[in-house]
Amino acid sequence: MGVHEECGVFGIYDAAGNCARSVYYGLYALQHRGQEDCGIAAINDLELSCHKGPGLVGDVFTEEKLARLSGTTAIGHVRYAKSGASLRENAQPLTLTYIKGSLAVAHNGSILNSEELKREYEYRGAVFHTTTDCEIIAYIIAQSRLHSGSAEAAVNQAMKRLKGAFSLVVMSSRKLIAARDPYGFRPLCIGRRGDAIIFASESCALDSVEASFVRDVEPGEVVWVENGELHSNTENCTGRTSLCIFEHVYFARPDSIIDGQSVYDARVTAGRLLAREHPVEADVVIGVPDSGLIAAKGYSLATGIPNNDGFIKNRYIGRTFISQTQSVREEAVKIKLNPLRATVEGKRVVMVDDSIVRGTTTLPTVKLLRDAGAKEIHVRIASPEYISPCFYGTDITSKDDLFASRYRINEMCRILGADSLGFLSLDSLMKVAPESKCAFCDACFTERYPVAPSISL
Repeated sequence: MGVHEECGVFGIYDAAGNCARSVYYGLYALQHRGQEDCGIAAINDLELSCHKGPGLVGDVFTEEKLARLSGTTAIGHVRYAKSGASLRENAQPLTLTYIKGSLAVAHNGSILNSEELKREYEYRGAVFHTTTDCEIIAYIIAQSRLHSGSAEAAVNQAMKRLKGAFSLVVMSSRKLIAARDPYGFRPLCIGRRGDAIIFASESCALDSVEASFVRDVEPGEVVWVENGELHSNTENCTGRTSLCIFEHVYFARPDSIIDGQSVYDARVTAGRLLAREHPVEADVVIGVPDSGLIAAKGYSLATGIPNNDGFIKNRYIGRTFISQTQSVREEAVKIKLNPLRATVEGKRVVMVDDSIVRGTTTLPTVKLLRDAGAKEIHVRIASPEYISPCFYGTDITSKDDLFASRYRINEMCRILGADSLGFLSLDSLMKVAPESKCAFCDACFTERYPVAPSISL
């Protein structure tokens, strides 16, 4: 696996205070969505405070730093940086002070017209201090607020100017606001804990702070908390939804429920369908940790082939996509995974993984099994061939990087050193999440983009 996801967001209003600690726990639950840096901002009696920095949540925040972030409203962010954008100043939340007060913004996604908007604001005299879309979003909201009656109205107006994927949490001096782009590319949900109201990228983050799931933010919806009450504006809702299907394939934690669909159930179903399409005689089914494990269980359930542990994962290394260069990413596979010889030696092995993007992590994984004595290795992938760049919040922007865009299946199989290779069909992929209230974006498999990218492919 080598696709890069960008970011998780969390926000809370709680009149009882101590919100920063809740955000801290929420970000821990969302750490899989970004490991480059993280941050928390809080409002206390109109005074904005913020702490952020490079590293994991547990490394960036100490008891002392959390104690300085007091307030009844707080937002937080974990980030994966796009290549070339791993700069300290790009850490979120982004905070600013302007004529209407203070503003903090955290963002998950990618704005397709960001360069156009940036040029427009630079010609108006704006000076940008980061290379993130979040700063552009903050400028647009701040300017809209000068001509709007409220902060939530400003966010609603700003959405009309933004093209692409964005799930936002916004904190003004008196309100906590969340918004999701009209297509719903990235997830965002609402929870409650007593009188506290919470917004989070995934429902697993609600569980981490003992909050109950209320509902998902609808694509195009703006929701806000004012005086402890939840309000909604659905003016930008169009009904044309395109949730990123990779949330169910790889990005989301399996204990999350996104737009009505259990991620765990979706991955089991993917494995079952994969077995139906690509059966093979074998002795054991193993999954590549972590996101391949559940699909492997589904494959085993459908075939009756025993499912067992094939790799031991080093729990002290994050997802391999965190590496900024391909050579380091390949070395990280060897550090991250060690084959379990007792499971695979002399066996015909079905190795199930979630996807193949660049191919350069799958190749050393297959080699690990071969070196451990596997007799046969049959690679099964719980998604279709990844052939197209994504422009909605993942860091795959060139077809030249994509394994399946350069080789046919038989060539990929030979290069990987596998005995056979099978991908889940697109038709089957669209059946893995029958409970989802959203339709899906499958552009990375089909080149059918719901919102046209601004560059030629």
